[in-house]
Amino acid sequence: MKENLKKLGDCLWELPQSAVKGMNVPAWIFLSDKLLAQVEEGAVMQAANVACLPGIYKHSIALPDMHFGYGFPIGGVAALDAQSGGLSPGGIGFDINCGVRLLRTDLTSGALKPVMKSLVAEIFNNVPSGVGKGGKVKFSTREICEAIEMGAEWAVEEGYGTEKDLEHLEEKGCMESAKSEKVSSKAIQRGEPQLGSLGAGNHFLEIQRVDKIYQPNIAKAFGIYHEDQVCVMIHTGSRGFGHQVCTDYLRILEMKFRNEVSKLPDRELVYAPAGTNEFDDYFSAMSCAANFAWCNRQMITHWVKESMAKVLGMSPDELDLNIIYDVAHNIGKLEKHVIDGEQTNVVVHRKGATRCLGPDAADLPKDYRNVGQPVLVPGDMGSASYVLVGTKLAEKETFSSVCHGAGRIMSRHNAVKKFRGEDIKANLESRDIFVRSASLKILAEEAPDVYKDIDEVVRVCEIAGISKTVAKLVPMGVMKG
Repeated sequence: MKENLKKLGDCLWELPQSAVKGMNVPAWIFLSDKLLAQVEEGAVMQAANVACLPGIYKHSIALPDMHFGYGFPIGGVAALDAQSGGLSPGGIGFDINCGVRLLRTDLTSGALKPVMKSLVAEIFNNVPSGVGKGGKVKFSTREICEAIEMGAEWAVEEGYGTEKDLEHLEEKGCMESAKSEKVSSKAIQRGEPQLGSLGAGNHFLEIQRVDKIYQPNIAKAFGIYHEDQVCVMIHTGSRGFGHQVCTDYLRILEMKFRNEVSKLPDRELVYAPAGTNEFDDYFSAMSCAANFAWCNRQMITHWVKESMAKVLGMSPDELDLNIIYDVAHNIGKLEKHVIDGEQTNVVVHRKGATRCLGPDAADLPKDYRNVGQPVLVPGDMGSASYVLVGTKLAEKETFSSVCHGAGRIMSRHNAVKKFRGEDIKANLESRDIFVRSASLKILAEEAPDVYKDIDEVVRVCEIAGISKTVAKLVPMGVMKG
């Protein structure tokens, strides 16, 4: 499949519509030569398959962190017509609104180094994590239903933060299309014990320091003022609740739309056609899962703030720990985009992809409107994470989308065979990166070498013009589920 790619730019390739039977549009793939050599043939094929969906506009998109996924490649984006297209769970993912939140402080790394081990331990004990791990607070069915309809605002009303926090969350932390009655009782049951927990796998909580600032004026607008400033990054999603929502609706759609599925190159692309009850129901349920995730990250933020204040002997207000931004990278949105000179209503699928609005976008917080949306791109726990900013070019070429992380190049199964968690932990701590994890197996699964080079991924986005690099953050303390 790679041999059919045609180079359009330094880091942009096109798979022409003629490459695979049934493609309605070409596929655009953003990769350097180095990253192209690492990408699976199957992921490129998935980008072609996405181009076969009805109502798709312009091109199927795969970003530089792309790798093989369920239906869509992870790192995949597609905009389908809101009237003639549809909504595909495979284009959103099982961990609905898996996303990233970045917090800033007025601290410098020197203030934390003497207490880093204690701080990592305190946060690890205060924020539940691990496979199947429940939250520290138990909620009733009624409370979960309220939370999934209200999102982060529910958490704020319950004392987890302030109204000011909501201004720097995508959608202000709530998709108003959420309807709890569209969610199964099984999903509610899975969500009840897990609200307020980090989870496992690639989810993490990191204490970071600013290593380099590339765009000082934009960084300052985001609250990043100088190198060595301490930040905290939270990466988690909707836990088992979102997974169950996706599972439930995949079954419903596969049974209901067998004729549509038969016309697709891959049954994992099954979709709810626009205008159907199933489209509306899944969108409402997906919105509930998105709200669960925003509520989840809001609660975790509160416990991080409590933990830091306790270890440092400061009041929470003295920390000046504020949210830079919170952005989803597994989500479907009803958006308006200019296509062929006309405002067009589309369903944008971002699966392992981050929204990246350019300057002057109406959906931006007022204090970011002149510069653009912060984009949060975590790397592996041994390298770096980045803060980017959206561009006008991304609005034209990628439906305001950019990468969501480094992207895996090795499966968890193979990682466990190749790496030992004890070795990973020792190596990181020899570099003054203190690590706590629910198990050593997780550290092996998430070893730095299982990911692509985050510097290269971000460089591709910069060269392609779909984002600008604002700041580089490096880890000091890591908590893994």
